[in-house]
Amino acid sequence: MSVSHKKPFQVYLYEEQLEALRLLSKKRGASIAELVRQSIDRFIEQAPLEEEPLWGIVGIGSSGIGDLSERHDVYLAEEEERDNRA
Repeated sequence: MSVSHKKPFQVYLYEEQLEALRLLSKKRGASIAELVRQSIDRFIEQAPLEEEPLWGIVGIGSSGIGDLSERHDVYLAEEEERDNRA
């Protein structure tokens, strides 16, 4: 991810994490900040940023009746009455 303008961001790390980053920084010849940016890029690539697919089922059984949630008892009673007549 190539970003032309970097913004400061403070993060608190555990001592073990910071020590591991220091060692990797020396080993790879990159700054700790660069290693953190690379790690965030990898995390973002693996984490879906789009909406959870499960939300796609919302409204799948839409009746088209605008006041169904408010008057469901009336509609159920009417349906029960129709069934009893049949």
